[in-house]
Amino acid sequence: MGIDAGLTDIAITSNGLKTSNPRFLKNAQRNLKRKQKVLSRCKKGSKGRAKARLLVAKAHERVAFARNDFQHKLSRQLVDENQAVVVETLKVKNMLKNHCLARSIADAGWHSFVIKLDYKAKQAGKHLVKIDQWFASSKTCSCCDRKQEEMPLNVRSWTCDCGAVHDRDINAAINIKRQGILKLKAEGLSVSADGGQRKSGTLPVAA
Repeated sequence: MGIDAGLTDIAITSNGLKTSNPRFLKNAQRNLKRKQKVLSRCKKGSKGRAKARLLVAKAHERVAFARNDFQHKLSRQLVDENQAVVVETLKVKNMLKNHCLARSIADAGWHSFVIKLDYKAKQAGKHLVKIDQWFASSKTCSCCDRKQEEMPLNVRSWTCDCGAVHDRDINAAINIKRQGILKLKAEGLSVSADGGQRKSGTLPVAA
């Protein structure tokens, strides 16, 4: 299964399924701001400030817990349903330098999600494949492999010169899957007739 990460949809799979981003931090922002405002008005060193600080910390903890629980369930489902999961190598630290998207990127929690996929796959004896971050998954036609010169982020669907009409994210996920299969083959796995992979002496597995 190829997975393209996004902000509106946290995971877009190569079979066309999209999982909406719950945006836990954004949804809790009003509550967090109210508690932080109360904290800022408390006198330093007072019992009231200590209590307000604890309430802010607990609110952040609830956000982190909800995101963590969501990621555990989604990563478990993806690993259980597939023998190989393919993702892009995302440089989240560099992406956070974009001040316009930094909060949304942090809220999505891509890095921690991939970590969960990784260790769950290892525990299950399955594969997590990370492809090159520079691979043009969104700009390459999954039908004819023709690469578009430009693909701004606001373009969510596009038509290739070959006539294929693409949903940007699903097209990217399909290309990610194919790159993952090539990488697995290079590591000694072969592609079976039904699209799975297998290694000599082991049962077939599917990407």
